[in-house]
Amino acid sequence: METIMEVHLGQKQKQQEFTVSISQLSASSPTTPCSLALARFSIEGQGAQLRFHQDSEPRDDILVDLRTAQLFKLGPVESTCIDEGSAINKEEEKSYSRGITIRFKVEDESRAFHRAFEHWKTEAARVCSGGRLENGILACKSKFDDKIEASSAKMYFHYYGQLLHQQNMLQDYVRTGTYYAAVVENRADFIGRVVVDVGAGSGILSLFAAQVGAKHVYAVEASEMAEYARRLIAGNPSLGQRITIIKGKVEEVELPEKADILISEPMGTLLVNERMLESYVIARDRFLHPNGKMFPTVGRIHMAPFSDEYLYVEIANKALFWQQQNYYGVDLTPLHGSAFQGYFSQPVVDAFDPRLLVAPAIFHTIDFTSVKEEELYEIEIPLSFIASVGTRVHGLACWFDVLFNGSSVQRWLTTAPGAPTTHWYQLRCVLSQPIYVMAGQEITGKLHMVAHNAQSYTMQLTMSAKMWGVGAEQGGILQTSSCKLDLKEPYYRMSQPQAYAWADQQPQQLMQSQDAVGPGLVQQLSQNSGASLTQ
Repeated sequence: METIMEVHLGQKQKQQEFTVSISQLSASSPTTPCSLALARFSIEGQGAQLRFHQDSEPRDDILVDLRTAQLFKLGPVESTCIDEGSAINKEEEKSYSRGITIRFKVEDESRAFHRAFEHWKTEAARVCSGGRLENGILACKSKFDDKIEASSAKMYFHYYGQLLHQQNMLQDYVRTGTYYAAVVENRADFIGRVVVDVGAGSGILSLFAAQVGAKHVYAVEASEMAEYARRLIAGNPSLGQRITIIKGKVEEVELPEKADILISEPMGTLLVNERMLESYVIARDRFLHPNGKMFPTVGRIHMAPFSDEYLYVEIANKALFWQQQNYYGVDLTPLHGSAFQGYFSQPVVDAFDPRLLVAPAIFHTIDFTSVKEEELYEIEIPLSFIASVGTRVHGLACWFDVLFNGSSVQRWLTTAPGAPTTHWYQLRCVLSQPIYVMAGQEITGKLHMVAHNAQSYTMQLTMSAKMWGVGAEQGGILQTSSCKLDLKEPYYRMSQPQAYAWADQQPQQLMQSQDAVGPGLVQQLSQNSGASLTQ
């Protein structure tokens, strides 16, 4: 039977939960049978309290007033709570003086419960001494809440709390299969080790870790998906005995022990969207032993200029609506310029043919084992390419890959164009003013990304065509184009054709390329695509 500890902070109301076994001793009933209960610490309108909810008696919750309650340790895994409390049901409320015997699975959980009891007892004192807001709710914000807008967080956790979205990710067989392979091939990194699954979702990665012999897995999940994960793990009891579901944010929860390895799927569109990488880094700093492993270990953002006349015309034509001068008697043209720029402020998410790339790709590396959280707030990537063909450059194409740096096998998960498509697809930043280049001409620029409180990034892209040929050493700029985009608001162009294989590479060969372990995989893809343009 799994143990649950929960910390949840939503709408500025904080709570913490433990699954324990309890029996009661009171004046009206000397003893009661031991039963499983959910012990929840929370701030209610009347202050901090501890509530025991028993599945066997769903109508009778045991309420403990933390202002007067005391907790005594009887043994390593047994304690007693003495309280002037009340039993609440739909018909009545009765008061008792009682003792509640609480039993835990392991001593570490007993210690965590005692720490929580003292913490919430202190919070109860703060509330009683005037530490509440006017609406009676305790003001308690974590680092996550300080930097993320509440409405964005609410939508984010609601989205990932739904099974249909978890299914979408689970059915991404490139994603799920690569994670499974990375774990199984590196079972030596998991056997007998403590694992923390950061943003566990359905709990699938926790189950993978347990399958290969992890000593214990702490699956941290802040959305309501934690309850589904608990049910899924309970349905796999041979594995569930070594998995603890912890409902809460990694910025807030406490774990009974340090981890030997972190596993997570923190990647969003362009790797950094949703800003979960920051939570992954925070989990590293809070929970991981020095020299512990991280799966994934390294992430890379790949970039290359592209030419796609069809895409450019498609976006530009969206604004034609605003060129009407007699729309039910109204002239819409004053808004055409703003609409035109608005459509080009949306990054395009789709799967494109790698032959659209006009230069070999470059990449920016983020080492999850050493990057500081603050370094993810602002990312600046200098751009420098040599055009393979003469064409119009319509913008910058981007994708990412991550490395699972196991002791036995190094495995890459790539979202590159031409590779098997994932639910991340690829991303393209389209310039409203394309630039013209000739073969051999240098393209320079900068991709500047600044994090915002809606869990995404504002992107500023600048691309320039440098002088070439005679006098190129002067370093002059012939053309420059720039655009500002919001990674939070992409244009999902999913109805377009999927990526094509190269003329000299069959689909089956391309599938095999996905499993390549060398870091030059995507560089090779980019070079191949560039070469195909010159044919």
